[in-house]
Amino acid sequence: MRDLIKQEQFELEVLDRLNSGRFLSRMVFGGGTMLRLCHGLDRYTVDLDFWLLPADDYSPWFADLKRCLARFYDLRDAAEKFCMLIVELKSPDYPCSLKVEMRRNVNIAATEQAIAYRPFTSVQVFVRTIPLQDMMRSKIDALLQRKEIRDAYDLEFLVKKGLKAGISPRKANQLLTVIDAFTHHDYNVKLSSLLEADKRSYYRTNNFRILKAHLKLFLSPGVYH
Repeated sequence: MRDLIKQEQFELEVLDRLNSGRFLSRMVFGGGTMLRLCHGLDRYTVDLDFWLLPADDYSPWFADLKRCLARFYDLRDAAEKFCMLIVELKSPDYPCSLKVEMRRNVNIAATEQAIAYRPFTSVQVFVRTIPLQDMMRSKIDALLQRKEIRDAYDLEFLVKKGLKAGISPRKANQLLTVIDAFTHHDYNVKLSSLLEADKRSYYRTNNFRILKAHLKLFLSPGVYH
């Protein structure tokens, strides 16, 4: 728990410095860490994920961002890939490094405003975020592609917040098939490493009961067995 608190302090510190450097005006916060810092997702996450607003050339902006962050942190990695800008930061004040991933050339239809914060620090950062309904769609695609149990956990979190999947029967059946294929290792190692102790036993016993019940609402009769 102590390492989680330190990591969240690191994340908020970086967000605050990006905000002070006026970089956040081009960045749309998303992913599991956005859900945790802005909406209370109760699992451990490790990266800051963003979608970048459209631009003709990101290179000058990215060079400025790297120079800004290098004043405070050791840049372990700073790369421009085909669809992603990536910076990995290390600070002597925090136990783990932090990766900032910025996806470019994304069609962004809408954004929302939110405050990133945690109760044990006074740092609060006003951020532009991916709408929760878009996060639901993104997490559905991620679960189908990566088949990682953390994406199912995030989907159930969004369902508990009142979001609806709004998917075809075929896609609902595909998602249920992925969830049913999770192994003891997925629950006891992968998911348990992301949760506090009081939630681990619940998911070992109940799996994703709430998420599965929601997905079954979109099935045609007799599709899922």
